[in-house]
Amino acid sequence: MYTNPYSEITPELLKLSKIYEDDISIDPELYTKYDVKRGLRDLNGKGVLVGLTEISDVCSSKIVDGKSVPMEGELYYRGYNVKDLVTGISESSHFGFEECTYLLLFGKLPNQIELDEFTHLLSYYRTLPTGFVRDIIMKAPSRDMMNTLARSVLTLYSYDDAADDISIPNVLRQCLQMISLFPLLSVYGYQAYKHYHDGESLFIHQPKPEYSTAENILHILRADSKFSALEAKLLDIALILHMEHGGGNNSTFTTHLVSSSATDTYSVIAASLGSLKGPKHGGANIKVVQMFEDMKEVVKDWEDEEEVSRYLRALLNKEAFDRAGLIYGMGHAVYSLSDPRAVIFHSFVERLSAEKGKEKEFALYTLVEQLAPKIIGEERKIYKGVSPNVDFYSGFAYSMLNLPLELYTPIFAIARIAGWSAHRLEELSSNGKIMRPAYKYVGHHRDYVPILKR
Repeated sequence: MYTNPYSEITPELLKLSKIYEDDISIDPELYTKYDVKRGLRDLNGKGVLVGLTEISDVCSSKIVDGKSVPMEGELYYRGYNVKDLVTGISESSHFGFEECTYLLLFGKLPNQIELDEFTHLLSYYRTLPTGFVRDIIMKAPSRDMMNTLARSVLTLYSYDDAADDISIPNVLRQCLQMISLFPLLSVYGYQAYKHYHDGESLFIHQPKPEYSTAENILHILRADSKFSALEAKLLDIALILHMEHGGGNNSTFTTHLVSSSATDTYSVIAASLGSLKGPKHGGANIKVVQMFEDMKEVVKDWEDEEEVSRYLRALLNKEAFDRAGLIYGMGHAVYSLSDPRAVIFHSFVERLSAEKGKEKEFALYTLVEQLAPKIIGEERKIYKGVSPNVDFYSGFAYSMLNLPLELYTPIFAIARIAGWSAHRLEELSSNGKIMRPAYKYVGHHRDYVPILKR
């Protein structure tokens, strides 16, 4: 299967793997016996409380007559409803990612002077060390941009004279630099890979100081650097909706966990990137796009509810697409009635589909959004409602922006680094203890018998 000897699975490895598979296993019933909350979630899917935060709040239920009942999902950044933030920003002339980053980091919305000073600082930091692109990004480019991004982050440690200083001013400086540099590290890594592996032309555009984060991503990614106002606005909204989602998601929990050991910022962010890379976390929107591409080939009439419904049932019965039994983009660990990010994103995606002439594709997405919850409810036993999550529309939006699949998860990281930074600062400022969860040993104690020499 592998041509590189370094990656080869040898007969010796297969033999050792067989020993492992035959001799090492944990009885699933023991998890129930010892009340182990697998995935740090209880039987109702509610997360185990492991910390406190003032950064964001994810709301999916409310108390009525002493009982918890589902509600339309809401997301708050530092007490502000994200829907209100997006509505306010979309009606003004400026972009919102920078304003919301300020809010997450400092707990308050900036006035115009503060926002101008902050965006100027981010622009100032949006410069890589001399020779970094040539010596680091261009050397041995990876086919996975998340690995490239993590490697670049770890390498930045070597360029920082105060890399291990975890005082708040220094960590803030490091975080602001990475917030500024993530677009460059991601896009340049992609350009290098496409050049050296696929033979495409190599171009490296310098970021423009007057551009927002969203504008600069499109500027440095596209050969002609051109983009429409709606394209930049939609990408800006996507960054806002992905930048933070409470402390309980896997990568943000990783930020808290690793920060609690008092290690350096670069190690923390690299660990968080490793978490986000996982297909159960940051790669979901790629699966949504691939699922819809398969659907568009299989389903002949995209407006036929019965034909679309048959395809969705085939997905759940492991008879279509990747045969995983999932309708990607539907459902969320916390939200039940609705994911507010998907609700907010819907109208912007609809506008971009009109600009791009993709109304037919958008109508198919909308039809699946209407049909899937009912079909899932009929085919599965579920303890809460199912609705589209933010990944349902984000992949379609990115495809309309002509973003390559390889950058879908890095775009998530470009947004989420703002939330990670806020949570790292919060963990350090709270002087918390190192996190050390308990694992119960369920094996057996044995007497050691020395190996007899032949």
